[in-house]
Amino acid sequence: MNVMEGKILYNLISRMPVMKKWISIERPRRFLLWRNHIKMATGGRRPTITVHANSLINEKSPYLLQHAHNPVDWFPWGPEAFEKAKKEGKPIFLSVGYSTCHWCHVMERESFENEDIGLIMNQHFVSIKVDREERPDVDKVYMTFVQATSSGGGWPMSVWMTPDLRPFVGGTYFPPEDGPHSIGFRTVLLRIADQWENNKDSLLENSERIFATLQSSTALKVAERLPSHNDVAPKCFQQLVDMYDDEYGGFADFPKFPTPVIIRFLFSLWAIRRTSPEGTEAQQMALHTLKMMAGGGIHDIVGWGFHRYSTDKSWHLPHFEKMLYDQAQLSVAYAEAFQITGEELFADVAMDILNYVSRDMTNESGGFYSAEDADSYPTSQSTEKKEGAFCVWTAAEIRDLLPDVVPEAIGKTMADILMYYYGVKEEGNVSQAQDPRGELVGKNVLIQRYSLELTAARFHLDLGHLNTILSSCREKLFEARKSRPKPDLDTKMVASWIGLMISGFARSGAIFGKKDYVKQAVNAATFLQEHMFNAYSGKLLRTCYQGVQNNVEQISVPITGFLEDYAFVIQGLFDLYEASLDERWLQWAIQLQKTQDQLFWDTDGFGYFSSDPSDGSIILRLKDDQDGAEPSGNSIAAMNLLRAAAYTRNSDWIKKAEKLLTAFSERLLKIPVSLPEMARAVVACNLTLKQVVICGKQDAHDTQALLKTVHSIYTPYKVLIFVGENQTGFLKENLPFLASLERKDGKATAYICEKFSCSLPVTDSKDLPKLLQS
Repeated sequence: MNVMEGKILYNLISRMPVMKKWISIERPRRFLLWRNHIKMATGGRRPTITVHANSLINEKSPYLLQHAHNPVDWFPWGPEAFEKAKKEGKPIFLSVGYSTCHWCHVMERESFENEDIGLIMNQHFVSIKVDREERPDVDKVYMTFVQATSSGGGWPMSVWMTPDLRPFVGGTYFPPEDGPHSIGFRTVLLRIADQWENNKDSLLENSERIFATLQSSTALKVAERLPSHNDVAPKCFQQLVDMYDDEYGGFADFPKFPTPVIIRFLFSLWAIRRTSPEGTEAQQMALHTLKMMAGGGIHDIVGWGFHRYSTDKSWHLPHFEKMLYDQAQLSVAYAEAFQITGEELFADVAMDILNYVSRDMTNESGGFYSAEDADSYPTSQSTEKKEGAFCVWTAAEIRDLLPDVVPEAIGKTMADILMYYYGVKEEGNVSQAQDPRGELVGKNVLIQRYSLELTAARFHLDLGHLNTILSSCREKLFEARKSRPKPDLDTKMVASWIGLMISGFARSGAIFGKKDYVKQAVNAATFLQEHMFNAYSGKLLRTCYQGVQNNVEQISVPITGFLEDYAFVIQGLFDLYEASLDERWLQWAIQLQKTQDQLFWDTDGFGYFSSDPSDGSIILRLKDDQDGAEPSGNSIAAMNLLRAAAYTRNSDWIKKAEKLLTAFSERLLKIPVSLPEMARAVVACNLTLKQVVICGKQDAHDTQALLKTVHSIYTPYKVLIFVGENQTGFLKENLPFLASLERKDGKATAYICEKFSCSLPVTDSKDLPKLLQS
């Protein structure tokens, strides 16, 4: 028996005849609502007044609230739904998505708002709706099943399972009715309902077999020794070379996703092999990809920040949603590119990302919202949302907004210059093949078509003047865009993503010398302590929510944090310490690391489970083994353990890191490209981290000169330690050797320490780069 039986089961169901009649279909529950501030489902149309609501009406998640007025009798994930399924002997239909998911909106419009389909669901199933961003543990378990038993995965995810939560059929988006090449959602529902009624024993038997196979197939095979970086890093690099697009950058044909985990692996490979052909190629692959993304439609050059991914290979047409985790990771990647090259382009892009997050995705209490939707109303009078409506332009709009003549350009207008540089066409620059739903007819996505030099030559302008004109054009477009209906914000706040964003602001603040960025990282860390941390239990909380008057709210039973929440927050706190030199963030990071070890460490198979064992509704405890849109919790945890050991001299954490990497050894040696972030940790574990110690008065000029040098040099395998004038403190208590390091001749002094041995003291910042790069 293997998971292919899931495919066989699905095929059998898909070929069954549709039931000719339904058995006394009951109407879904209805609730009268007397509140004036009801949140309506806004996935595709302007909301209309309704008195219908289901059990999701009491949730906080914007995604769940979008479905609170469907005719489907939805339940949130929890014991009420499970007990109802057992009591009534019904299978469960699980739908997983998120609030900014375009195809989730489509399936809601087509199926979940359809009264007839709602009747079928309510008669034959207990329906559960899950926000994948609230419950990544639920999402991961059933996505593993869907990917194993169908042709792929994605959202919305649709899974049918037994009352004891064993899945037996799964898929993603279904159209409402049968088509020439697809089975309709109505048909699937009726066929599964018929199978449940007439062939339940076979369904249950198959679901148990599939579950047993998933249990065995997801277990990691622990190797005997730590994989060598000389085996892992070169293979990862070669696999990336094989995937690389020489013309447009990136590591796929299409769709193309921004992959900061890959960019950062390539940079770190360059750092240890600067003079080798592989190191040079790794650097160029990363920089070319970042440049092509910056000039592509995936980069919102008017409102800043990055869209989710490109639907084509040239980064032209994006999927227009914006995710916080993309902004966080890309800000670090572009800041590091600036460290490596000194090119202002990379600094400008990193800062526009952070300024976008500050402006549009920051709660006034300091937390960060999770996402901005892809869909919005084209005008205030529109009744249907369209993807990208907020961001795209017609040629006529641009001509109306930018009519001023530029005398030096031989009578050409500002519109002419911008339209040339950004590839604007009268008929629109999105092809019909890229726009199957016809939402972008006549529209333009701004994408850099020509270089600044070529554009300047065409319009007889010097580069400085051209940059001024383009900047003015963008500002005018931004002001015009303010009058458009904005996409919805998912104002849920997620601990792991806030952790990533703390790294973005802290790392960039240190690299660019911008104290306001570091202050924003401090505000976010303070927000986590106040709103997403239980000081009594020492545990993080997964989510919190913006309330009616911008206050911060929690659900009645808060969701506790998962591995990724701990790992990403700990990483963010380490980065914040290095940017602020405030030891309280270091102390909290170490405290959270100890809690993470207690909750998630697998004492038998090593590595960390993604969730703790306290929730009995999670039928599989998994270890995420892929660095994708986000790095895996284990990948970040491996580097965190090494950093924690460097700050505390606790060798047990080094041993834990080695065991973790050993647990993933088979995957690292065979397909390291699936774990580029963990491959970086393998290098760090093999080479050990440098301790860069700065002794001095924190605000003194000579101290700041040394710190500025440290932050300006790309050094991926180091920790920064500051020793001030105080005789006590967390670091001095944990690292006794610091007492022997002092300022030379009363000047701020740097030491580079490795394996309990320190370099000769350095007081001149000009002498520091060579030591850092050696």
